[in-house]
Amino acid sequence: MAICALPPAVNAGAWQPADLHENFPTTTLAIGFCNPIGFGEALDLKALRKPEITFWTAWDGLVLLGCGAIKRLDAQHVELKSMRTASAHLRKGVARSKLAFILDHALAQGFQRMSLETGPQAGFAPARTLYTYMGFVECGPFADYGLDPYSVFMTKVL
Repeated sequence: MAICALPPAVNAGAWQPADLHENFPTTTLAIGFCNPIGFGEALDLKALRKPEITFWTAWDGLVLLGCGAIKRLDAQHVELKSMRTASAHLRKGVARSKLAFILDHALAQGFQRMSLETGPQAGFAPARTLYTYMGFVECGPFADYGLDPYSVFMTKVL
């Protein structure tokens, strides 16, 4: 599995591989199905181009396995965003490998904390289990989030 950062052109809006573009609407719809309108926190391709976002994809040859991103909140704190694994590659260690890579990158960049928002629904249980295994603990809302019944907040000191 190769994990690749987006080239700098992504922030200029020039990067749109067809397979990633085709997978994101499905992801957004799946999250929207779990949460009422207005409570989904998934980033779309436009949001992934913002300069405060660093986005990675995981590949097996030409097959997209998944993706993940961080959003810089301040000089010491990043938010984990858009952790997704293609359904055909669930339970194969893809998410764990991506998360380990992203944690290492954040630490190497000098960040001291990583936080995330995920869902409390059963469909998010594998993600919450992974985050706990990787050292995240539940916390209160951070950044611009507020308390809502469709969010679980977690954080980790790097």
